[in-house]
Amino acid sequence: MEKKKSIAFHTLGCKLNYSETSTLSKMMEQAGYDKKKFDEDADVYVINTCSVTENADKECSQIVRKIQRQTPEALVVITGCYAQLKPEEIARIPGVDLVLGAAEKFNLPHHIQSIAKGDSTKICSCDIESVDGFISSYSEGDRTRTFLKVQDGCNYTCSFCTIPLARGQSRSDSITNVLNNIDAIAAGGCKEIVLTGINLGDFGTLNGAKGDVNFLDLCRAIEAHDSSIERFRISSIEPNLLTNEIIELVASSKKFMPHFHIPLQSGSDALLGKMRRRYKTDLYTEQIHHIKQLMPHCCIGVDVIVGFPGEDEGAFDETFKYLHELEISYLHVFTYSERLHTLAASMDKAIPMNIRKNRNKILRNLSYQKLQYFTAQHAGQQRPVLWEKHNKNGIMEGYTDNYIRLETMYNPTLAGTINQYTI
Repeated sequence: MEKKKSIAFHTLGCKLNYSETSTLSKMMEQAGYDKKKFDEDADVYVINTCSVTENADKECSQIVRKIQRQTPEALVVITGCYAQLKPEEIARIPGVDLVLGAAEKFNLPHHIQSIAKGDSTKICSCDIESVDGFISSYSEGDRTRTFLKVQDGCNYTCSFCTIPLARGQSRSDSITNVLNNIDAIAAGGCKEIVLTGINLGDFGTLNGAKGDVNFLDLCRAIEAHDSSIERFRISSIEPNLLTNEIIELVASSKKFMPHFHIPLQSGSDALLGKMRRRYKTDLYTEQIHHIKQLMPHCCIGVDVIVGFPGEDEGAFDETFKYLHELEISYLHVFTYSERLHTLAASMDKAIPMNIRKNRNKILRNLSYQKLQYFTAQHAGQQRPVLWEKHNKNGIMEGYTDNYIRLETMYNPTLAGTINQYTI
């Protein structure tokens, strides 16, 4: 009997990438491949890439070099956003055999049959304008938490972002199919689903045009759906798409957790304009106040970019003071990096890299203080905790409903369960 070929996957970037990697993995297992861990020897290695920052690009190259040293005869496949944006650049990396763009990613089982080690690198890219289909996907292998993709692509034109170029126009799953996927996930014993998308709040858009349903309709359908899934989270939602109705649904829900992640990017209205964001700080402030009015215990995470062109000391101070005064829980801080084919890359008043990195440290320190303060507010309270299954040197971690990370001594009977725990 011919030995089954083996395949290993590695994911860079966002939660959406993790859900799509799971779907690719399942496809290849159905095609007869044995799945291996990425640090094991395999016949094929697939890297699902991100291209939000320059570091993600560099990391991809480093991983390919490591594969070449470890298993030089293995086939190397690169897909994801980096593959869509810069296929020729990837093809020049020694050891890469196949580059799959956005439209060809889920045709991996077909394309892998047509290549052999030593052949010229094959590029199966595409015109991003032709990418209009939606492929359902969700992460698997973890009975605790699953990332469920319900939306893809983006119609926004933020001046710093390459995602629309890499993912195409906004498009969504149907509510019926989302509910079917929830049932399939529930059958595996999962306790929490994180709803993910590139522009999640734009759910309902079909091929760039508004459909008959929206994200609020999806949330209402999930709320009404009979399922054994005990927790749902909204991964990230644009400020201008986070309506009062969505906030109020979460506040009254027994399924949706009191946790929002809302990108801000800058506390300067002038910079928000240069970034082509679709809101100003007044709207953002109103939303935070509305959330905290209804859910004082709600965890609120914020994305912010430092070092955007034109962010002088005054603009950065404006951002720092705004975030310092805002009742939020933590920050995800990104150091701005110039991305090819974006409007911001050609803007003047570039900020020196050492200043960008210093501002990153300042805001990361602020984030630490914010999270410590938020956690301290709940000290002594009992909250429901979903415990992770991983044993980290005798310690296990879990998250409360409002996303406070806790630790306790490892107990395998707790893994994957939800129980009350004193913070």
